[in-house]
Amino acid sequence: MITLLSIIALGFFLGMRHATDPDHVIAVTTIVSRQRSIRHAALIGALWGLGHTITIFMVGSAIILFGIVIPPRVGLTMEFSVGLMLILLGILNLSGILRWITETVTPLQEGQHSHPHGHGDFVHTHPHGHTLEKHGHAEDATPVSWMDRTFGRLGVYQILRPLAVGIVHGLAGSAAVALLVLTTIRVPLWAILYLLVFGIGTVAGMMLITAAIAVPFKFSESRFVRINRGLGLASGIVSLAFGLFIVYQMGFVNGLFTHNPIWVPR
Repeated sequence: MITLLSIIALGFFLGMRHATDPDHVIAVTTIVSRQRSIRHAALIGALWGLGHTITIFMVGSAIILFGIVIPPRVGLTMEFSVGLMLILLGILNLSGILRWITETVTPLQEGQHSHPHGHGDFVHTHPHGHTLEKHGHAEDATPVSWMDRTFGRLGVYQILRPLAVGIVHGLAGSAAVALLVLTTIRVPLWAILYLLVFGIGTVAGMMLITAAIAVPFKFSESRFVRINRGLGLASGIVSLAFGLFIVYQMGFVNGLFTHNPIWVPR
């Protein structure tokens, strides 16, 4: 019983530590930077952790139970996908910042003024008047409005976004976690239990991280608008740069696009 409790405790705390990996934190930061609620940010962390746990548990269990060996090219492709996802998240984050910069430096025309306003959860600032022809854009011409029109009928796309990011990250780390478990835990059922507890720890750790990340965004939104925009810009740049680094590392240094791919699960 002591051994089993040790496995559970180790899995939980290693899962929490796993949530602090740089690519994980960067990915959720780009999502959380748009949140105005610490509670919603923690929910995003929980959904990310759930997606991550689903992949870790499924792929890891297959490796443990059936001895599946992941080829180097497949492993590199999984990690390469994380880089592509970080690039996409960075671009999406920067597109909103660039829109704000463009609107800020555009000279105001006669009869126009500028102040922040929202469309759903999309908050931005641009010059406008109080007539329809002076508004600056149609009410449905914002990124969030487009997503609402396109995916709103599904009713769950807000949930699927962090969940999908977590699933992709789980693909990149599942083999390493499973192989580590195999070297220390010889009983398959205990090893699978470790994966489950590891996932629960990851969920808990990511909830704490996303809640902490949301604090400066929330309290700088109305008091320090420039700092808030700067934080959003920084998160987008870091996500884009780190994604490009991973793509280069996996694609060219580790040989995904060559005839001799080299991949060591980590």
